[in-house]
Amino acid sequence: LNRLQRECKEVVTNSEISETGIMIEILNENLTEIRGHIRGPPDTPYAGGSFDLDIKIPDQYPFSPPNVKFATKIWHPNVSSQTGVICLDILKDQWAASLTLRTVLLSIQALMCTPEPKDPQDAVVAKQYMDKPQVFKSTAEFWTLKFAKGSVPVNVDYQSRVDKLKDMGVREEEAISVLSCNNWDLNRATVYIFS
Repeated sequence: LNRLQRECKEVVTNSEISETGIMIEILNENLTEIRGHIRGPPDTPYAGGSFDLDIKIPDQYPFSPPNVKFATKIWHPNVSSQTGVICLDILKDQWAASLTLRTVLLSIQALMCTPEPKDPQDAVVAKQYMDKPQVFKSTAEFWTLKFAKGSVPVNVDYQSRVDKLKDMGVREEEAISVLSCNNWDLNRATVYIFS
């Protein structure tokens, strides 16, 4: 508990960290549930977005890594577009007791800058990242705008396709997800949803 209190204080009071747009919010008094906040890094499709993370601290901490996943939907090769689970070595087999919450949050923000498509959590996103980089970038920006309160102008073409599916009775979130997985091909997305 003392170590966790120190780590939380380090994140809250460190001006260098707050400048990078990383914050935490403690959700219970025994510090086992924490909400992380990461601002999308500049010069990435996530710029201007505000991303929330669910952080659960296990009883074996610091000898076991925290369980961290995105609560905000994000289009990224190393994050499940469905569940928010993150593929990051320090959250699994490369964890060391010397690492801290600060390290974890900074590592996740760094992963947003430099995806690892060869070690994906979401194979569909990774394939799009490698095969259609421009579609990946515009899709990630669209998700950042829709789910993370991003500030890029709305992609009118993508929005009109989402609206067409919504007119057919599909929920907006599902429409965005299916269109994204089908490289914004409205026909393929429609067949996928209704078959």
